[in-house]
Amino acid sequence: MLLRYAARRVLLLIPILVGVTIITFILTRIIPGNPVDRMVSPLASAQTRQEVIHANGLDQPLYRQYFSYVDRLVHFDFGTSFTTSHAVADDLTSRFAATFELTSYAMLLALIGALILGVAAAVWRNTIVDHVARVISVSGVATPSFWLALTLIYLFFYRSHIMPAPTGRIDPLINPPQHITGLFTVDALVTGDWNALSSAVASLIVPVIVLAFPAMAPIARLTRAGMIEALESDYTRATRSLGIPARTVVLKYCLKNALLPIVTYAGIVYGFLLGGSVLVENIFAWPGLGLYAFNAISASDFPAIQGFIVYATTVYITIFLVLDLLYAFLDPRIKYT
Repeated sequence: MLLRYAARRVLLLIPILVGVTIITFILTRIIPGNPVDRMVSPLASAQTRQEVIHANGLDQPLYRQYFSYVDRLVHFDFGTSFTTSHAVADDLTSRFAATFELTSYAMLLALIGALILGVAAAVWRNTIVDHVARVISVSGVATPSFWLALTLIYLFFYRSHIMPAPTGRIDPLINPPQHITGLFTVDALVTGDWNALSSAVASLIVPVIVLAFPAMAPIARLTRAGMIEALESDYTRATRSLGIPARTVVLKYCLKNALLPIVTYAGIVYGFLLGGSVLVENIFAWPGLGLYAFNAISASDFPAIQGFIVYATTVYITIFLVLDLLYAFLDPRIKYT
């Protein structure tokens, strides 16, 4: 049953991707700017420009360009970036680890903070704990990421010199760890490269906080609402009447029943972060997918933009498939047909 459901969801990926490729192809062609201007010198002759246009198929009718793109996509060829001159698939692969490391730590921090705040606010409802949790939640929703990033850089780098400069994943004077997974913290830990590990961790702290804070706020509010409903339910009163310790009631019974909407929202947020946190990656010079997508859009780099959007769509669908399968574990009443 479960495997059949998963296979059906995977097959649904095909029409979704077809629709995404059509919309993306049209939108990239109406972006202001000419990609040829980025590929040749302003002093190049008209003949040279025409040769570049012909070599990239930009002189063909739009429908031919689209079918040519789909034909390459079927063979897992995303084309060649106009700006980097590398295969788009290679560009995305080389930058995925940077974004994955940053967003995974941010999502982990956001979940831990949100669950602590939400559970505490529900258990001690209408107390000072609840009020503080709600202030933090509202602040997280209302605070722009770029303002928080610039403020933390000013406080912790410029003023107090506690954190390193926002120059990417590691100090430029320190060699990256030996490549194993592409995650600097993991690779440095496995290889025992402690200088690289300390530098990678230090470089992660501020951008992780910047991403985690706005992600934590709505999850904390959702946790609080779900926990209040669970704490006031009949089964909670029944478990308390049996003399079960309050901690067990809250963590084992109430929290588990409140997790379903939390998992759904967390999956949406994580998919959004993996799709590329453009502002944060630009501010911290983080060589991830968000920075790559921003540069591609600025340069009207059609293959790079299209490849990134196909990647982001696939990530979203995969995450939602995993969430659907996770529901069966969290709630045995859910059956897949």
